[in-house]
Amino acid sequence: MNTDIERQVDTFQRRFRVVMDEIAKRIVGHREINEGILISLLANGHVLLEGIPGLGKTKLVQTLSDVLHLRFSRIQFTPDLMPADIIGTNVVQETEGGEKVFVFQPGPIFANIVLADEINRATPKTQSALLEAMQEKSVSVGRQTYRLELPFFVMATQNPLEMEGTYPLPEAQLDRFFVKLRVTYPALEELHDILDRTTQPEEPAIDRVLDGRQILEMRTVARGVPIARPVQGYAIRLTLATHPQSSFARPIVNQYVRYGASPRGAQALVLGGKIRALLDDRVHVSCDDIRAMALPALRHRVLLNFEGEAEQVDPDAIIREIVEHTEE
Repeated sequence: MNTDIERQVDTFQRRFRVVMDEIAKRIVGHREINEGILISLLANGHVLLEGIPGLGKTKLVQTLSDVLHLRFSRIQFTPDLMPADIIGTNVVQETEGGEKVFVFQPGPIFANIVLADEINRATPKTQSALLEAMQEKSVSVGRQTYRLELPFFVMATQNPLEMEGTYPLPEAQLDRFFVKLRVTYPALEELHDILDRTTQPEEPAIDRVLDGRQILEMRTVARGVPIARPVQGYAIRLTLATHPQSSFARPIVNQYVRYGASPRGAQALVLGGKIRALLDDRVHVSCDDIRAMALPALRHRVLLNFEGEAEQVDPDAIIREIVEHTEE
């Protein structure tokens, strides 16, 4: 590596470590989850966190916003939430001259980091209010389109779909999430640490260590990492292997899968692989980097058919078999 590239890689790694260390001051464990969230942020993606209530999903998102010099807003999704409650609406105001005009009042989506808390508690109509913002980074109200300030990052939390009072996310919205991360129950020693930190008079203090300009710079560095065509081909074959009747599909895919991952899945594999390469002090993507991204990038993009849902097949098991039998 030449001096300039070495400097960029070193700066990228240092900034990443600083954010991870600050989050760890308040959040116990979940290092892989924290890393996955930061990778998604630097890849210009969005994150879906899934886990039972009480595991600290919302706390994790709020902690990340405290670490970054970015505007943060929180939307609590409920069955009676309406799209206008998210994106905003036109209201009538009277001018000094007595004339009545429509003025747009922005909703909570106009922020850099948006927490969509318990997103599957709202109806699909309300969930769809995020579609344009997540993909085009803009919001349309009436005939007017408003651009969102960059970086724009949505972190949504959801409870498992079998819990009462939830609505499955539409396929188009699921596909807009860069990764889906599963928050698991903490271990015994981690529970001790959680209680030690949360039952004291004050929470651990954390510092704001990264701003929007630095995040955009890190995104540029990550996208500049080269990927060899055979490695990119490996990512493509993994994606195609999720499609039933594909020449790369395993029998388990043909039996249980209705739809496989879209090209966004392959993009997530490659972009996530580039960031993981930088964190491993490399400026080229390896097949190991692609494999490391397979579960978070593809698990929500593998849609089960009726037989798969009836037998409660875990998409992770399907992806693991695909990774195991797809040649580099």
